[in-house]
Amino acid sequence: MAQSRVSLRRLCSSQALAFGGSHCRLPVQLRKTWPSLISASSASSASTVRLTHSGSSPGDAETAQQLLGQQLREEWSKYNQFPRASTAPDFKDGEKVTVHGFLVRRRVKSSKLVFADIQVDNGPAIQIVSQFQEPESPEHVTTQALRAIPLYSPVSVTGTVAKLYSTPETTSTPPPSAPFPSGLTRIDIDLVSIQPLNAFPKDIVMSEGVQFPPQARHLQIRFSEALRARLVARPRIGTEMRKTLDDLGFTEVETPILFKSTPEGAREFLVPTRRPGLAYALPQSPQQYKQILMSSGVRGYYQFARCFRDEDLRADRQPEFTQLDLEMSFATGEDVMRTVETIVSRLPAALNAQFSMVKRGDDVYPVPKHSLRSTDGDSEELRWPELSPPFLRLPYQEAMTRFGSDKPDLRIPFEIRRVDHILPAEFISKITHLKNPIVEAFKLRPECGEPFDAKIAVKFVDKLMQNLPAPLATNPDGAPAPLVFTTWRPLRGLSSLGYDGFANLTSGEAGLEDFEDLQDGDILVFQARENKPFSGGSTALGTFRNFIYQEAVANVLLPRNFDFKFLWVTDFPMFTPNNETDPGQGGQAGFSATHHPFTAPLTDEDVELLATDPLRAKADHYDLVVNGVELGGGSRRIHLAKMQEYIMREILKMTDQGVGQFSHLLEALRAGCPPHAGFALGFDRLVAVFTHTDSVRDVIAFPKSMKGEDLTVKSPGKITSEQLATYHLAFPKKGLLSSILAPKAEDSQA
Repeated sequence: MAQSRVSLRRLCSSQALAFGGSHCRLPVQLRKTWPSLISASSASSASTVRLTHSGSSPGDAETAQQLLGQQLREEWSKYNQFPRASTAPDFKDGEKVTVHGFLVRRRVKSSKLVFADIQVDNGPAIQIVSQFQEPESPEHVTTQALRAIPLYSPVSVTGTVAKLYSTPETTSTPPPSAPFPSGLTRIDIDLVSIQPLNAFPKDIVMSEGVQFPPQARHLQIRFSEALRARLVARPRIGTEMRKTLDDLGFTEVETPILFKSTPEGAREFLVPTRRPGLAYALPQSPQQYKQILMSSGVRGYYQFARCFRDEDLRADRQPEFTQLDLEMSFATGEDVMRTVETIVSRLPAALNAQFSMVKRGDDVYPVPKHSLRSTDGDSEELRWPELSPPFLRLPYQEAMTRFGSDKPDLRIPFEIRRVDHILPAEFISKITHLKNPIVEAFKLRPECGEPFDAKIAVKFVDKLMQNLPAPLATNPDGAPAPLVFTTWRPLRGLSSLGYDGFANLTSGEAGLEDFEDLQDGDILVFQARENKPFSGGSTALGTFRNFIYQEAVANVLLPRNFDFKFLWVTDFPMFTPNNETDPGQGGQAGFSATHHPFTAPLTDEDVELLATDPLRAKADHYDLVVNGVELGGGSRRIHLAKMQEYIMREILKMTDQGVGQFSHLLEALRAGCPPHAGFALGFDRLVAVFTHTDSVRDVIAFPKSMKGEDLTVKSPGKITSEQLATYHLAFPKKGLLSSILAPKAEDSQA
């Protein structure tokens, strides 16, 4: 893909201009935009300095400054005095209108005829035409002005409406202040005048598909239609979800951003204060506030909440993110799941009414119907598929058994089967060093036309294994072992199984029907794992299942599937053994709450297990999953204060100080809090899924990098000594991390 040749050093550099002895730093673009201003100001500045050093009269210096002021005013007025843009009622055939936008394309047909396109934000396509017959005529001057303005510059265009193009199904009437009529897809304008409002610099070189570095995110947003389209779709999706919640009688409530540090399960960001030893924490979620609202008598709560977690970052994870947060009193988990299904299932119809999906190259993204270009009709027409609640419910154990993941992608046309009981020990010893392991397998059948050449599958597998992700390649239990069914090899490519293993695998045994009728080019993958209960989010084979599917689609061995396969994963274990990644609740039990410590047990039997075998207890916890992506999770909450304190003290073995951090919540529960349940939907992820991108960075205007940095504004910034002193912070003598001067434990308990 083409790369921008813009120099970031030049893009971000600045030059000092001397005005009467003081210095004003202006960026390079401003110097290029106002060349006459620069030359005049530089000359005037130098003159002012020389007058000062030579001892010339103050009157000459004052005159020079007045001339400079006049020049500044003229240049400023040239780019800031422009006509107001027309509004929707003005756009009629033959009427004179003004539009504001960027000059993005220009087609010079002859010396007397020029076409150009004006890009307007979230508006129709606009084509302007400028032509003249007589030299030195006003039309000639306008045409020359159009040809002289650098492409991609902001402009104000005035002209006569030549033709309007609208969608035939448009019936709504926009408000008078709307910029364009509803349903308008294109406007042809005969140019009367055009005024540049700034100039696009020559050192930023544009080309098709240009990718700008993160430091120039503003340029990427401006020139990437896909990115801009997704940012337009994002608030529309939010609006539809708000409408549904309002229809269902929910109340939107904002909760504080400045919270306190509590051990919910994730690392927090701390915000120091000027009071020694005290700090806020940014909320991991509004979890505790929304439970307090249930005790406050709010029947149904929601908000689009900003959340913050100091976690290791991935393509689908950011340190700050948005979630649609909701809670319902007098409700069970089933009530919440039905509500969420209603919210999500209404989205496709709303999006199909406002957007069209376009496919350009490998990218698929939504384009507002009023912004469609004529060339969009050449691409395949795609629509958001209808969703039909209720969604599939799948217990955690079944999801892990069939798909090797607690967020399974149901578009993948093959499942995992256990096969260690029919495989020879010799083969098992080749793929793992484990004693008495569980061995699982799946079969991938390419779907790229008949007849299929098995050599393609062999090459695909060889390349796949050479580029295996490190966690799979270095798995201590053994790497995945793929075999390709081929007619020209011994035992049809499965000789490593031996005759007995081959016969057993293809016997058609119940549960192994997938392997009964093998065809040329079928890919069989075997993987061993320890013989112990499932824990965590995926097995190695489950991870490889997703990986090989994505690669098969990318290599056209399987078709790309635009369906949405929603499901609920339920019946999670209530507690999970501690690991080195998640801080948990800080108790001494050796395990932590899988979801959070406020999740209720699933059944009465699970309540009894809390006292005897808590790791076997299941939680009333449910995750919403689509196409291998966990969109969100929720649970029925513990609404009894005694039960909540018992979980914290006796099960998780939290200290008095740890339990005390939740005293506000325990008090709210004690005040007759009704039964309640809730859910948190990852809004960034949902928008990414509905706009067909794998990364949430594609639906966030200014995302953080994998290091948690905002490279556009270069945050986080370094702390100065003055700031450290203000907030009572200090650098440790043997490190670079600041530490808060926390009060002693006995002081906290006093």
